[in-house]
Amino acid sequence: MKIGLIGAGRLGICLALLIERAGYDVLVSDIRPDYVAGLNKKQITTEEPDVQWLLRQTERFEATWDNQRVINECDFIICLVATPSRDDGSYNVDAVWEVVEDFKDSEAKLNGKTLVVGCTTNPGDCEKFQEHLDYFGVSVVYNPEFIAQGTIVNDLQNADMVLIGGADDETYEFMQEMYNRIQARPPRWGRMSTTAAELVKIAVNCFVTTKISFANMVGEVMIGAGLDGEIDTVLRAIGDDSRIGNKYLKYGYGFGGPCLPRDNRAFASFASKVGVKYNLGDTTDNFNKEHAKFLKNYYIKQNKDSSAFYFRYVSYKPGTDILTESQQYRLCVDLLYEGYTCYVDDVDSIIAQLKQDPRLNVTRLKFGKPPEHEHVIEINL
Repeated sequence: MKIGLIGAGRLGICLALLIERAGYDVLVSDIRPDYVAGLNKKQITTEEPDVQWLLRQTERFEATWDNQRVINECDFIICLVATPSRDDGSYNVDAVWEVVEDFKDSEAKLNGKTLVVGCTTNPGDCEKFQEHLDYFGVSVVYNPEFIAQGTIVNDLQNADMVLIGGADDETYEFMQEMYNRIQARPPRWGRMSTTAAELVKIAVNCFVTTKISFANMVGEVMIGAGLDGEIDTVLRAIGDDSRIGNKYLKYGYGFGGPCLPRDNRAFASFASKVGVKYNLGDTTDNFNKEHAKFLKNYYIKQNKDSSAFYFRYVSYKPGTDILTESQQYRLCVDLLYEGYTCYVDDVDSIIAQLKQDPRLNVTRLKFGKPPEHEHVIEINL
């Protein structure tokens, strides 16, 4: 079977390459002509580990800019287009609707085809997509991935759970076979309605943000009590309780990136629409912002001789080229505006982004490691 994938971004290309490596013919589409050309030449630039190697190994992989070609040639089509946040916190799924319209405009025989929505959507969106495609005999399935930028390939191969919403028995069995070929070990399976699966996707990340904020709150309390040196020891002891667990229970900058903050707001938006006041999510979001201010004041207090500050990275996560809602980036900017010199030693793509940020057009921002003779305070949580 040839599997199609619409939207070959950071996640899409990783999933497509792993599906091809699992033994399937794969046809992907993307709106960027130069990127499509690079995929077909097996030459793209990315900070994501393993992608370039996997691309060079492909034998049954092809890219196109034409969604209609994917719909015409493939019976199983995964949609991984961008769903940016709206002002109210909900997801803008216009790009998914465009794919739905592509199906409706297709001259291919659509009956029996499956559209798998893999991007994050609002609970209830997939039901609406299904209503529009019912007449054509197209089934809509929701199948989000739980990954982190910088480790996408590894995360896809070692999923804790594969979540499948709305699949009939035949589709469910096919997806189990496909994922079992990709996985390094058998995953747990979550099968439910599309709306329930959409809710699970954002709720999982909301729990993660709550756990991160709780760990940082404990850390702030310990700093206030003069117990700075035992923060890790205390959090490890808390996490050793099997009801809690140690994952994501670490004192640090806070949560950021392209997923966690907006999933938290999306959950609050959906809760409001069904008449539930989501105070916990608002509190978590607000605490994360206040924690950035706490860190700024903490490091200024530690810097008694007006030394420079040194950041090994300011991307939201080391090994990525993403500044989206990065707490460490926010801290760096705040310290610059307080009059301190900051050295940033990050990947070239991050440095290029910093040089283009008009807020950072100051002489106090330095790139690379600080000179050996200069005393600096390293910030590396």
